[in-house]
Amino acid sequence: MIDLYYWTTPNGHKITLFLEEAGMPYVIHPVNLSRGDQFKPEFLAISPNNRIPAIVDQNPADGGAPIPVFESGAILLYLAEKTGKFLPKDFRGRFETLEWLFWQVGGLGPMAGQNHHFKQYAREKLAYAIERYVNETGRLYAVLNKRLADRAFVAGEYSIADMAIYPWIVPHQSQSQKLEDFPYLARWFEAIRARPATQRAYAKAQEINQAPVVGDEESGRILFSQTAADVK
Repeated sequence: MIDLYYWTTPNGHKITLFLEEAGMPYVIHPVNLSRGDQFKPEFLAISPNNRIPAIVDQNPADGGAPIPVFESGAILLYLAEKTGKFLPKDFRGRFETLEWLFWQVGGLGPMAGQNHHFKQYAREKLAYAIERYVNETGRLYAVLNKRLADRAFVAGEYSIADMAIYPWIVPHQSQSQKLEDFPYLARWFEAIRARPATQRAYAKAQEINQAPVVGDEESGRILFSQTAADVK
C-alpha cells in the first residue's frame, strides 16, 4: 500500500498518473497548501522540504520498515523501480527516459512555475519577469515539440518522463501558450489526456479540491512569503 501525501498541483498529478496507470493500491492524504498543512510536523517528518508530493511505501522491496520518499521525480523513479513499469530496462532506454524526467524537474517545472507566479499571483505585475518566463516556457514547449516530431512519446514507450511532463502542459493557457503552435506536442497531449488512467487521476483531483485557485491574502502569505525562518 502507498500512502500518498498530495495536493492538486502539477507535481501532485504526476504521482496519481503513475499509481492509476500501474494499478497500485494507494490512499490519498490531502495536504492543503493554501492552509499550511505542509508545515505540520507529521508531514515534515516525511517531506522535509515542506512540498508535495510525498509517499510512504508500507511494503518496501527490502522487507523493512515503511519508507518515505519526497520530491516528485524521485517518487516516480522509486515507483517505476518498485513495479518494473514505465521505465525501460535496457541501458540506453533507461537513461533516455531519465534525461527527459530531469528535463522536466530542472527546466519545464521551475520555468512554468515562475510563469504562473508572475502572471497570476505576484503582488506587483513585473513586465520583465512575465516576458522572461512566458518566453522561456515557450522555448521549452518548442524543445518538446521538436522531440515529439518523430515519436509518440518522449522516450520510446509511455514512461515516467511523459507522466512528469504532461501535468505541466495541462495549464498551457495560463502559461500564455497555444498548443496549436506546437502540433507534435498537441498530438502527444491529446493521446495522454485520452488515457483512462489520466482521466481517473484528474477525477481524483476534482474530488479532493473543487476550488484550486489561491484566493485570499492568507493563502498568498503561506504560499509565497516563506523565508529561512519558516524552516523548523
